[in-house]
Amino acid sequence: METESEPYVRLATLRQLHQVVADLNTARSLADTLQAVADGIVAGLNYELACVNLVRPDGDLVVAAFAGSPAAEALITGRVGSRASWDRRLTMGESWGDLRFIPHTEGWVLIEDDVPQWHTEGPAPRFEDEWHPHDRLYAPMYSSGSRSAHPGGAPGSGRELLGVISVDRPRNGRHPGPWGREALQMYASQSGIAISNARLRSNMQRALVRLEREQQALRASEESFRQAFEYAPSGMAIAEMGGDQHGRLLRTNDALCRLLGRPASVMRRYSFADLVHPEDIGTLLRTSAEGGRAELRLGRRDGTYVWVSLRNSVVADTADGPRFLLTHVEDIEERKRHELQLAHRASHDALTGLPNSAELRSRLSARLCERPFAGSGAPADAYEPPYEYDYEQGHGHGFGFSPVAAAGAYDGHVHSVAPTGGEVDNGTKGLAVLFCDLDGFKSINDRFGHHTGDAVLIEVARRLTTGVRDGDTVARLGGDEFVVLADGLGAADAADLAVRLRNAIIPPIRVDGRAVRVGASFGIGWAECGMTVEEVLNSADQRMYIEKRSRSKMHRRAG
Repeated sequence: METESEPYVRLATLRQLHQVVADLNTARSLADTLQAVADGIVAGLNYELACVNLVRPDGDLVVAAFAGSPAAEALITGRVGSRASWDRRLTMGESWGDLRFIPHTEGWVLIEDDVPQWHTEGPAPRFEDEWHPHDRLYAPMYSSGSRSAHPGGAPGSGRELLGVISVDRPRNGRHPGPWGREALQMYASQSGIAISNARLRSNMQRALVRLEREQQALRASEESFRQAFEYAPSGMAIAEMGGDQHGRLLRTNDALCRLLGRPASVMRRYSFADLVHPEDIGTLLRTSAEGGRAELRLGRRDGTYVWVSLRNSVVADTADGPRFLLTHVEDIEERKRHELQLAHRASHDALTGLPNSAELRSRLSARLCERPFAGSGAPADAYEPPYEYDYEQGHGHGFGFSPVAAAGAYDGHVHSVAPTGGEVDNGTKGLAVLFCDLDGFKSINDRFGHHTGDAVLIEVARRLTTGVRDGDTVARLGGDEFVVLADGLGAADAADLAVRLRNAIIPPIRVDGRAVRVGASFGIGWAECGMTVEEVLNSADQRMYIEKRSRSKMHRRAG
């Protein structure tokens, strides 16, 4: 079971990983991208040394970037290792997903091969998972969707090997656990995408430069551009700039048509503003035409949406000014899904799947402000537009979207108030906070063991979730304590909800053929602006203990 601090550690690691992945996409050249890959390992993944080995056209791998040690960098940067030696390494040791770990007990046979390497000194390991100076950990980088041209059949042979990241000396001195391995593997995947994109950008920039030359060179450049555009592995689109048809798609490549499930003839009827998810219109509007980047969702033909990364470039004519907008569309659905999975793990209880304490406090905090509510209706200054855009300055975003469509989206805070009058409903509705503590749970744990206790917690979580409305929150605070957030309730409504949930918990719970019972005590608090999250939870907690003491033992159901 996760400790209370573990979600925060995972969120911090996730933020670091997001930052170094974002840095990969800001590099302007292939060389900068390779160095950013090495620097990201040291800065964000807690290794002291990192080396990027890039596959050359002849198949051998050259040390293209190094981070963590100037002395080692000077020693091996630019040196080449044969493909055969690398293929051997990538089939030795232990397979951790796409990663390859070669312990020192096997790696001694590699000391004399031609792969550039450095040696660090240190004591022998004192325990099983301690890092040995001669341990080796490799993270291969593959291009997505392509078949390997190398006949050796190396790991990942369904994909083209772009290079290998070598890491050494984890800062905690231990072999990476499942979380660290997953982070390194995800980073290697994103590094492969960044290297492919850097090569593609380099090709596209060369093509765009040739477009500005004299007519004969222009025709050759247009053909080169056509090839790069049509056969690019990622989506590409050309849109009109200026005039009545500003933003309309003039041309799309096969990759983009396949991604959105629409033929090229149909795509010419749309602009990106017609295809973007309604929640992402603001993001699209704020994306500049020249060098603009955005991550948003585009609609498929079947009505679903796919996460993409857009990157814009203006293709200009020196005499006539901007002519059209070139947009690179990269499918990032898998990365987004992976990020959501990691975020869910960090914000939800591992046992019950309910929001954990950190997520509960986050949701509750979003409903509170520091200013107590002084009357009916929100204050006049609570409604402000989230951003301003001067459309008279021209089509800065380049996607042909009218800001009129975004009008009316205001970020107004609705104050939370608490009903008065005890359990007598005076018509005031508020955000009820029901603090639930199980009665008799400790005796079940002590008598039948933690396995039975865990099963009881899972079933109680299911019954609580079933007993509330869609949109209400059921969270596990820790141990046998749960919290329910239910908005739009009066005092009588909250009392009725507490009774229904208590009655839902009381029926026997069968675990391994044995029926056990727990009861529940509920305390009802109210979230009110001017209070802190801790004050709200403490208020509900205190009411729960008052209710627990006041109830007769005959009304409590224990295992």
